Amino acid sequence: MALDILLADAAIRQTPGHPDSDNKKGREKVGLAGKDPARNANDMIISASYRTDIPAFYRTWFQNRFAAGFCRVSNPYGGPPTRVSLRDDVDGYVFWTRNAAPFRPALDIVHRAGLPFIVQYTVTGYPRALESGVPDGETSVAVIRRLASDFGRRAVVWRYDPILYSDLTPPDWHRANFAGLACRLEGAVDEVVVSFAQIYRKTGRNLAAAAQTFAFGWQDPPGDEKRRMLSDLAAIAGEHGMRLALCTQPDLVSEETPAARCIDAARLSDLAGRPIAARIKGNRPGCLCAESRDIGTYDSCPQGCVYCYAVDLRSRAKDRLRRHDPDGEFLLPPAAVGK
Repeated sequence: MALDILLADAAIRQTPGHPDSDNKKGREKVGLAGKDPARNANDMIISASYRTDIPAFYRTWFQNRFAAGFCRVSNPYGGPPTRVSLRDDVDGYVFWTRNAAPFRPALDIVHRAGLPFIVQYTVTGYPRALESGVPDGETSVAVIRRLASDFGRRAVVWRYDPILYSDLTPPDWHRANFAGLACRLEGAVDEVVVSFAQIYRKTGRNLAAAAQTFAFGWQDPPGDEKRRMLSDLAAIAGEHGMRLALCTQPDLVSEETPAARCIDAARLSDLAGRPIAARIKGNRPGCLCAESRDIGTYDSCPQGCVYCYAVDLRSRAKDRLRRHDPDGEFLLPPAAVGK
């Protein structure tokens, strides 16, 4: 969608009497190329999405909804769906992905609309037995470097996440693998976010199935071993001009490995060139993310990462992707989410 069409649409929606018009006294609407310096209490950061990989699989839907100015989101806990603005009253975006290459046209649209964004980009380079459907490390590094060149190194955060100990990925393997990726990403990113795999019931089940199929063992290491690994990775990151931060594992936080702010209002402010204020409202104990609205749906990413917390069954995710309507208001409507 060309920017002039978006601007024309915004102007139409601000016509008095239009359902989306805003006639609140004392609040001047600024076009898509800019926003009021003072943040409105209703402004919000959009997360797209820690529940699924929208950039890899749902670009057309996102572009359609961005042009429309809103989407509707199914409640993952069974409550009523919500309507989420995607342009007006939006401070910026955080995109979560393992493959941003298909999403580049959408990023250009968001950028031209004057909205800052961060790409939380996961690159682990694990064996295919653990992540069968993601691009290889070299391909992902090349995409990150292009994004950093075009949008600035503050626009991309590398995620080496989660750290999984297994026969295929033992501790020394992680140190060497992380060092290789950090070397290739030097100058393109200034932060790497890590965490150790959280073994929820569904992740334990999926890991056990993969371990049986591919004949490997896996383990959740003790805290002391995790701290040694984090110290080593932090030192490697520092050698390559990166700060290492730890995602929502407060028992492992230290001065050397501080807590991450994945939904980061300060980073968005740097990108926007204006202050963006947002209260801290994490998703789990110890989470320091700024308040956001997530527009994704669980069990809709078919990449097949066996350690993923957001997918119960890969077969269900594949089926939901097949049934996805790119012209719909929902990524997946409530009826589809219930199946």
